[in-house]
Amino acid sequence: MRFAIIGCGKIAGRHAEQACSHGQLVAVCDIIPEKANALASQYKAQPYYSIEGLLATEKNIDLIAICTPNWLHAEHSIHCLREGHHVLCEKPLAISKIDAEAMIWHAQENRRKLFVVKSTRYNPALIELKKLLDEGKAGKALSFQLNCFWNRPPAYYEGNWRGKIKTDGGTLFTQFSHYIDALLWLFGSVKNVNGFRKNQIHADSIEFEDSGIASLEMENGVIGGLNWSVNTFQKNMEVSLTILAEKATLKLAGEYMNQVDYQLGESITLHSKDEGSANDYGFYKGSMSNHDKLYGHLVKALKDDQHPFTSAVDGLKTVEAIELIYDSIPLDK
Repeated sequence: MRFAIIGCGKIAGRHAEQACSHGQLVAVCDIIPEKANALASQYKAQPYYSIEGLLATEKNIDLIAICTPNWLHAEHSIHCLREGHHVLCEKPLAISKIDAEAMIWHAQENRRKLFVVKSTRYNPALIELKKLLDEGKAGKALSFQLNCFWNRPPAYYEGNWRGKIKTDGGTLFTQFSHYIDALLWLFGSVKNVNGFRKNQIHADSIEFEDSGIASLEMENGVIGGLNWSVNTFQKNMEVSLTILAEKATLKLAGEYMNQVDYQLGESITLHSKDEGSANDYGFYKGSMSNHDKLYGHLVKALKDDQHPFTSAVDGLKTVEAIELIYDSIPLDK
């Protein structure tokens, strides 16, 4: 299979590794020539410095991975779809419902496949939990508590697109969209939201919240809490999910919701002890690095329409949920 990557920032290396594991990385593109040249040289690909140049020259590409900043995901994905290429878009799919819906429309109009990166769904502990809930072994789910406590220093936001509403979208989009997706995967859509959002220590760095607390009511009646922050001291602390159900109490924890921390139920055992590893960017760490598993399923989904894989519709649901949370909770200034 022949792959291309648009956007040669930090996450692009993960895509390049897996593209080469499953086929050939034909081309990479970035408006900063040094970035494109470095990635191209490492993986023996052709560098381009504009999307137009790449698409005009490289006609025989199976899939293009979009790894550009949040606000460009829609524009760049649509451009590639119009030219007849399948697309894998990094999270978030977009930072507005309108843009996400436009992406899906162009995929359908051009009969191309549009996928979105939802790497947390490949955490073994979360897969086990999903299966357990779907099979009804825990009984009816009653409530949950999702805590997302990471660290992002002011330096993370300096001199780039991060921290700005129009280009970043917000902390839930950039840092924690994977875990909002996990909630939706387990419990379905969000119905009602209340809560608080504050920018407590990043007033000079970002235009939105660095901390928030929300109470959520899901469409299926499950209620829960969401507590998120990028203010933990010096390093990421945890992403944890506690679930109270009729026949079990369960908790996934660790820095990336990747460890079984507590379980008590009737004939229920979550076996996973996989601690995994994070995307390490030097002075901060991102989410779990599951791109190897993701690309394995991606290749199958490209060949088989029935193979389960996170589609643009899954990405749209996450965007809708985050927009609902933000629209329901004004930023406390």
